[in-house]
Amino acid sequence: MLLLSSAALLRLVLLSPPLEASARPPLPACEPGPRHLELTAEAPQRPPEVCIHLGLPTTFFFDTRLARLELPGRERFRMVADAAGFALVPIGPLADGERVPVTVYFQDGAVPESATFSLVVHPSVADLEVQVTRRPRTLASLREGEQQARAEARQCREDKAHLETECSGKVGLRGLIAQGLLGKGGIVDKEISMSVVSRPGNTLTSTNARSYRSATGYLEGGREVVRLAVEQELTNNGHAPWTPAGALLLGPRGAEVKVLGVWPLEAIAPGMKILVVVEVEATLEAARGTFTLKLWGQEGGGRSELFDGVSFP
Repeated sequence: MLLLSSAALLRLVLLSPPLEASARPPLPACEPGPRHLELTAEAPQRPPEVCIHLGLPTTFFFDTRLARLELPGRERFRMVADAAGFALVPIGPLADGERVPVTVYFQDGAVPESATFSLVVHPSVADLEVQVTRRPRTLASLREGEQQARAEARQCREDKAHLETECSGKVGLRGLIAQGLLGKGGIVDKEISMSVVSRPGNTLTSTNARSYRSATGYLEGGREVVRLAVEQELTNNGHAPWTPAGALLLGPRGAEVKVLGVWPLEAIAPGMKILVVVEVEATLEAARGTFTLKLWGQEGGGRSELFDGVSFP
């Protein structure tokens, strides 16, 4: 095990400046359970966003009978629709982050007479079931929504505390100590340049790679949680600039590991190299094994960059 030099530590996203805002709107949060959307007489400021993913079905159920629907570029979807709702499967071509509006019109003419939803192409997940109501929800549904709101508020409080710690103005070794990242064993690293393989068809090539692991000092479900980072020197072999926008880390069985951020969000010019760091958080058990790193860019096209053979010390 090796302790990082101060120069290497500064490269880590743990000490990086705040991420720049992406040119593309951020992807909405997607949940595995049913989505509940309630329509009111007042038109929303923007259409509700629903995640879709190539090859995965998304089904809308309505408590009011539909008259018709409008979907631009309908040839990019397989669809079944009737008066109770509709189901669609994106078949492309669709780019990650692309937003497609779908508008439904109701038979009874009550307010609202129509509703528009924004279908957002997500690189990995989809909202499989969306339940839409135009009347007050049942007591059971209200209780379910209240429980979900409490869970989201609790997550927001945890995220807020996490951000306050990381953005408290402490940098260098002070920042690492304040975050509890310099405990027993410190930060350990691993050279993975030889094991990381760029998938055929990638625009980017990984020329050098290193991974890092650090303790966090807290538990999740009684299991130790660690902070991880993958540092790659990426070469743009394409003919246009490529700018990192987001990342996913996929485990041996396809399980996703929580990604905290990608840094820096700077364009890589054709033929040039840049050092890109992806930071993740996982339990110690989940950090074991070999992973696939999936990166996608801000530019259009929707093609992801895949790198196999990522592992951590």
